[in-house]
Amino acid sequence: MSKEKYYITTAIAYTSKKPHIGNTYEIILTDAIARFNRFIGKDVFFLTGTDEHGQKIQEIAETEGITPKEHVDKIAGEIKNIADMLNVSYDKFIRTTDDYHEKAVQQIFNKLHEQGDIYKSEYEGWYCTPCEAFWTQTQLKDGCCPDCGRPVEKTKEEAYFFKMSKYQDKLMKYIEEHPEFIQPESRKNEMVNNFLKPGLQDLCVSRTSFTWGVPVEFDPGHVIYVWIDALANYITALGYTPSEKGELYKKYWPADVHIIGKDILRFHTIYWPIILMALGEPLPKQVFGHPWMLFGEEKMSKSRGNVIYAEDLVRHFGVDAVRYYSLHEMPFAQDGTITYDTFISRFNSDLANKLGNLVNRTVAMINKYFDGVIQPGDTSGEFDDDLKAVAAGAADKIAQKMKSLRVADSIDEIWAVADRANKYIDETTPWILAKDEANKARLGTVLYNLAETIRIIASLLSSYMPDTAAEIAKQINAADLSYEASKNFGVTKAGTKVGEAVPLF
Repeated sequence: MSKEKYYITTAIAYTSKKPHIGNTYEIILTDAIARFNRFIGKDVFFLTGTDEHGQKIQEIAETEGITPKEHVDKIAGEIKNIADMLNVSYDKFIRTTDDYHEKAVQQIFNKLHEQGDIYKSEYEGWYCTPCEAFWTQTQLKDGCCPDCGRPVEKTKEEAYFFKMSKYQDKLMKYIEEHPEFIQPESRKNEMVNNFLKPGLQDLCVSRTSFTWGVPVEFDPGHVIYVWIDALANYITALGYTPSEKGELYKKYWPADVHIIGKDILRFHTIYWPIILMALGEPLPKQVFGHPWMLFGEEKMSKSRGNVIYAEDLVRHFGVDAVRYYSLHEMPFAQDGTITYDTFISRFNSDLANKLGNLVNRTVAMINKYFDGVIQPGDTSGEFDDDLKAVAAGAADKIAQKMKSLRVADSIDEIWAVADRANKYIDETTPWILAKDEANKARLGTVLYNLAETIRIIASLLSSYMPDTAAEIAKQINAADLSYEASKNFGVTKAGTKVGEAVPLF
């Protein structure tokens, strides 16, 4: 039986500077979703990578006194290292300077030009270099870029344009007929009301004022502008060109979901679908615009001095604690927040106390009372059934939440199991049972139930905190961490010998 396909992507990271935890949150989120879909048995392809062209990068390289390629090689290397450090399970890392990508982008541009969707004209307007965006006078806010608030400069240059308006009605109809396409719902209304209803302007898709980009083949003074170059990565990575669709493309496209920051939603829900429509290709099934991770109440920025980097957090707290905080503390649709204080308090309350303590106490008691051997769980007691129901019922609840990408809520379901297990220890008081030889079988059952609950927790945690899940499994010597086994209580075999009780956090 062939597995269900699942293709998931992050937005590709811009190589202007090293990313902070607010940028890195996206790849951790996407990784958890990718891992979970593998866990439930899907054939997953997970793409991430870097966006490496543009005026901004050319200018940065000039000030550094190096070539743009040297600059992007350095930053792309850092971005990839961060992903690897955070245990991200991507299947492919694309760079827009990869030659296969550049060739495919040229072919896409040629095709759109040949079929009359791209035409040559002249651009006059206001340009924001940091956002790589053109604005009309009326779109400016107090004379500055409406997106980032920074100064813009007047630009006039020859350029190629894409006929967006030609596909506007088709896109409107598509969005109406596919309510799941733009998520969360609030973001959909914003796109339709702010951009589609007022009418789409034709989009500038080439530039002549800088050279760091993919050259237009038939008009070498022009470089292909970011929209076609960067967005096309989602299909070029799968071996797509207009003349030949690679095997991976045939297998995995359309994407199940593009995970992106809410600030680039317009490009992914308006420009990208229209480019695909013009190419005659299917649209991605869903675009999920995640919220931002703020420092306290503010957006992170170097100039404000409030930037936190992933590797600093990892050095202090470990990889899985950073993954946990990023996944659990970000709401579905509102911005989340991080400070060292909130991080430490979560680390202590959830990880060290709730989870770490549960595993540590259980393993220590099995070692102390039964020489480390898990006993048969064959007596029954007052609180057993409720514990078993909570533990075995968590997998289905998590799958439901993950289906709608409610990752933080899905982790809450694992924590509900840990809470129930901690309460079960208080209810059954194993240290009191241990005082009376007559209660030995009951004590064995209580500790069996705890070990089995911990096995289920380890299994469910594997998508979010893979190293921790593996460490828990090692301590209780759990053999089966599969999705199917996480729905069944009673998988652990009596006679299994546990390991040492080593603090997890």
